[in-house]
Formats: sequence, structure tokens, C-alpha cells
Amino acid sequence: MELKIHKRIYISHPTMFAAWPGMGDVAFGAIDYLRRKLEAKPFAEIDISQFTTPDTVIVKNGLTRLPRTPRNIFYYRKYPDVIIFEGETQLKEELGISLANRILDLAQSLEVTRIFTGAAFPLPMSYEEPSKIYGVANMKSAREFLFTNNIKIMENGQISGLNGLLLEFARQRDIPSICFLATIPLYAVNLPNPKASKAIIETFERILKVRISTTALDLQIQKFEDEMFTVEQKIKEQIRGESAMESEEGEAPDYIKQRIENLFHVAKYDKSKAYLLKKELDKWDLFDLYEDRFLDLFKKR
Repeated sequence: MELKIHKRIYISHPTMFAAWPGMGDVAFGAIDYLRRKLEAKPFAEIDISQFTTPDTVIVKNGLTRLPRTPRNIFYYRKYPDVIIFEGETQLKEELGISLANRILDLAQSLEVTRIFTGAAFPLPMSYEEPSKIYGVANMKSAREFLFTNNIKIMENGQISGLNGLLLEFARQRDIPSICFLATIPLYAVNLPNPKASKAIIETFERILKVRISTTALDLQIQKFEDEMFTVEQKIKEQIRGESAMESEEGEAPDYIKQRIENLFHVAKYDKSKAYLLKKELDKWDLFDLYEDRFLDLFKKR
């Protein structure tokens, strides 16, 4: 797995951003957008051609062609001094470890001070809700960075793929590293989510102290929300249909039921939050099914 340097660069203690494809294309979408808006220039790449085997062919005008090898490219930008790595495919097991180490070899040679990656954080939520940012760190000093910048900590869980694994390999080399996770609807993990990508970009803005225009991204978000509106309408129709066919309790998708249960728990101890529960029940046309339980919240014990 060869690291090819196409251009010698002179950069002072840069920050590195790295991303691979993942759920909702959240991290890759954010870092690719950041790279384009910062007008970062390519200077190196990691050749993985001997380690990848095509599993499909491209058809154009009735003729087949092998797809090109996924690229792994490094970009740089001065003022602010930034290195951006984009990997077009996830590598697993030993290949993933080798790729991570090649990235970190270059990071150390350039005296990178901190590495940032990103990921999606699927939750039982609606597309209408803002995407929130959580952070995880590979060492205590990096976690302090999250506290200082008022970023919520993801206390427990897991991050799949190289967007998460790179942090651990960086820790072994004593490079502080952080992964930002943006919340996305659980039912839409297979759909590109520019709204979550924007939330990560806005976090990068604060870190780099630069202004990044998100006009193009806002247009994608509008299209995304139009599509999500249609998806949620279909889910509502499914719920109503199942409720009519089954028991009086009805059946809703698990992520909706879980969200409703969470809101019941919150409202039980804080009646001022009951309006959030009522709003959620109304959104999914489920108030009639939960009405007695909802009213019980306000009965004196």
C-alpha cells in the first residue's frame, strides 16, 4: 500500500480532517464540502489498486467497463493550515489497519496537531428536528477540547468503520483525535443527509474560526426535507392502516414507539414537557390510541 507524494508542501502544525463513506454519507459529505469550500489542493495519495477487486462493471452505451480504483487523496490548505484526507471506500481488517497507519505516517511527518473525523448518530427522531452534534475523543486532552467547545459527549456506544478506528490508531501514536457524530433519523440511515453534514460543517467553522458558505448545501437540504416529508407521510399511512386492521392499541414502527415511550418518561417527571409528547402523538395521528395514558399524567395520585 504505497504512499505517493506528488507535491512537497510547507505547512505549520496543521489540523487534519479525514472521512470515508458511511451512514447518511454524513462525514464524507461534510469533509468533502469543507475541502471544496476551502479550495484545498491535492498533494498526495495512497494507492490501494493491488488490494481491491471489482465486484461489478459499469455499463455505458451498451458497453461494459471496469470501475476505477477507489481513490485515497490528501489535500492541503494554508491559512488556516489544514490537511484533508478523503477515502472513497471503507477497507476492513488488515487492509483497514494498513491504510490507517499510512495516513498517520504522513500526519506525523507533517506534525499534525489534531485529527477530526465524523460519523452519523441514528436516533428515533424526525427529519424536522435539528441535527445535534456529539463528540468522542481518543484521550483525555481531546475530551477536554470537547468540554471547552461546549460539545456534548457521547458517553457510550460504538462507531463502525475507519471514521472511528482511526482515533484508536492515532491514540497509539499520541495524536489527539476527535469524531463528531451528527444525529439522523433512524429510518433514513441509507439516504444522504446533508442536514447532518451541515451540522458537522458548522462545528468545523467554530474550530477553524473561518466562515464557510453553506448556500449550496441549503439547496440540498430543502430537497432532502421534501423527500423526508413524503417518507414520513407514508409511515403515517402505514401506521393508520395497521391500526385499523389490528388491535385497539395499534402498531407503530419501533423507533416511533420508543420515542413516544421516552417522552412519556420525561413528561411523568416534568409535566411542562407534556406538550412535546402531545405534539409527537399528533404528528403520527396516535393521540387517540394513547389518550387515556396521556391524561393519566395529570391525575392526582
